[in-house]
Amino acid sequence: MALADPIVILLLFVVTSVSILIVKKGWNKRSSLNFPPGPRPLPILGNLHQLNLKRPYQTLLELSEKYGPVFSIHMGPKNMVVLSGYKMVKEALVNQADAFAERPRIPIFEKFARGNGIIFAHGENWKVMRRFTLTTLRDFGMGRRTIENKILEECDYLIKDFESHKGNSFDTMKMMNAAVSNVIVSIMLGHRFDYEDPKFLRLIHLINESVRLSGSPMVTLFNMFPALGFLPGNHKTVFNNLEELYSFTQQTFIEHLKQLDPNDQRSFIDAFLIRQQEEKSNPNTHFKNENLQSLVSNLFTAGMETTSTTLRWGLLLMMKYPAIQKKVHEEIERVIGSAQLRYEHRTQMPYTDAVIHEIQRFANILPMSLPHETTEDVRLNGYVIPKGTYIIPLLASVLYDKTQWEKPGEFYPQHFLSTDGKFVKNEAFMPFSAGRRICAGETLAKMELFLFFTSLLQRFTFHPPPGVTSSDLDLTPAVGFTTPPMPHKICAVPCR
Repeated sequence: MALADPIVILLLFVVTSVSILIVKKGWNKRSSLNFPPGPRPLPILGNLHQLNLKRPYQTLLELSEKYGPVFSIHMGPKNMVVLSGYKMVKEALVNQADAFAERPRIPIFEKFARGNGIIFAHGENWKVMRRFTLTTLRDFGMGRRTIENKILEECDYLIKDFESHKGNSFDTMKMMNAAVSNVIVSIMLGHRFDYEDPKFLRLIHLINESVRLSGSPMVTLFNMFPALGFLPGNHKTVFNNLEELYSFTQQTFIEHLKQLDPNDQRSFIDAFLIRQQEEKSNPNTHFKNENLQSLVSNLFTAGMETTSTTLRWGLLLMMKYPAIQKKVHEEIERVIGSAQLRYEHRTQMPYTDAVIHEIQRFANILPMSLPHETTEDVRLNGYVIPKGTYIIPLLASVLYDKTQWEKPGEFYPQHFLSTDGKFVKNEAFMPFSAGRRICAGETLAKMELFLFFTSLLQRFTFHPPPGVTSSDLDLTPAVGFTTPPMPHKICAVPCR
């Protein structure tokens, strides 16, 4: 240990010196350019000492009150620009979409993704992979009756699982994750898993844990100071989880290659492998195993995490507000009764649709969105933002914008209803982000949310566990890369 101490001290000295130079250079740039204002950073730490590392979006919301809708902040030595409020986020991501279309290189994800896949991909590779993903998802039924039937089939499995508890309290996390995952799994692999399949449960665990830990203070610090990655911490767990996830996907490719038939594409992976074979003579092809690994990991994670988390919030909110749950039940009974639910019923169910939208708004699943990066020098709100700047579109500030929502801090379905009870859109509803990097699975997620939520409310009334009242239920979000509800249990009592 004594031998290692001088090395550690030297490394810390180097990191400190470099950080001071970077912060000094960044501060000089603020002065020389018309750069967005922000709190003055400390050497090394930047503004980390001011940040709530468990829920950084809360600090950013407070800073936006002082510095306005466009401000800067140092996360360690890294200079970032935060966009706050509907008007400014729309101006950047929609009106100047191309200038804000890149992703920054985030150490925790770059180690494995290396710019591949779709979520954290860069440049031309991102464009090719996104185009292929959207086309292939549509080919396998996204937004059409084909995938609707798969979702409804999964609803039946989920309902049976709920029924098995016979009105006793239980935690929905595992089964909700499994049900939602099976929809994207059926597209990716061409089949579903049983909810108790150990391989499937392990896969879900890896994703859940990685998403949760990716928002932890230790991973935030690693992203700011990757040179200190040798230290123990949550980033090591995320690395191990991603390595195991990539190993699973690699084995899956091999299995699909053994049975590959260009005339019978059974899954997303088949479609990619066939395209890979078609382009094997092209030295510049993007259809490489590394891209497929990242794509599968991206779609598994995005296809499960946000939708299942939103549904869990939905059932918690129905228990919290039984009067709203009662109105949903009444509309379901009036429009559907005991008949088979279809996605087309949504247009006849404005109140249920409004409730689902309000669940997404209120739950605020991804409060800081995914980060963007400028592709060129940009002028925004009178400021100059240089090319390559790390951008945080603060979605929490959009979904809770006081200028756009009547009661932003409350769960209020009337945000999406006209005075005569018809569903109304709100342009500030951006749970899937906006612009070039808007969620590729938005269409699928909307269908899943309506069909899963309405199927469950068609069959059950949801109550808190015995001894717990609606007022006891905690709506404080848990800590993570996304904001799931705190662990809780529900009672699902059959309606009939």
